Amino acid sequence: MSKTVIQKQRIFLNDSHLDLYRHFLDSVTADALFKQLETSLNWKQETLRIFGKDVLSPRLQSFYGDKGIGYHYSGRTFSAEYWTPELLKLKNQLSECLQHDFNAVLCNLYRTGEDSMGWHSDNEPELGEAPIIASVSFGETRNFNLRAIRQTRQCLSLPLEHNSVIVMPGGFQDRFQHSISKTKKKVAPRINLTFRQFI
Repeated sequence: MSKTVIQKQRIFLNDSHLDLYRHFLDSVTADALFKQLETSLNWKQETLRIFGKDVLSPRLQSFYGDKGIGYHYSGRTFSAEYWTPELLKLKNQLSECLQHDFNAVLCNLYRTGEDSMGWHSDNEPELGEAPIIASVSFGETRNFNLRAIRQTRQCLSLPLEHNSVIVMPGGFQDRFQHSISKTKKKVAPRINLTFRQFI
């Protein structure tokens, strides 16, 4: 089997940028990994604290990483389960490609177009002052929406395809928010893995 050639595109956004990698894995591996992650990860619908109210997360989640890592957001603290072999292998491939280490991954499963992610920045203190976050997508294409902080107008909607990686560089979270909006279109499931380095 010939080796897949990763396609890299730099997307400029005001005074910052995103790096988009397409065909990160060979297609057979990516297809198999999507099916395996969908059935093997410990997916849960968490209860989050949003604006003082307890609400069910509009997607399924799981959290994996090195031993002892905890993540506090939306009024909850989550403890990482230890890496599965598949997630650890993918983490090592990302680290080699990007020359940046990661020690945890937040996994999201969007089951239908009703599942979503509200506007937010990944700026929790545990991530440090200028986190680099690599977001890997498998399955259905969904739009990754971006807007500048303190503005309500969306400035970019980027389709994230199966087997793609979007990298948000250091400092990006201080300037932009992102979201995955609902869609009335009939869509298949999507898995998103956001690899992070906790301090």
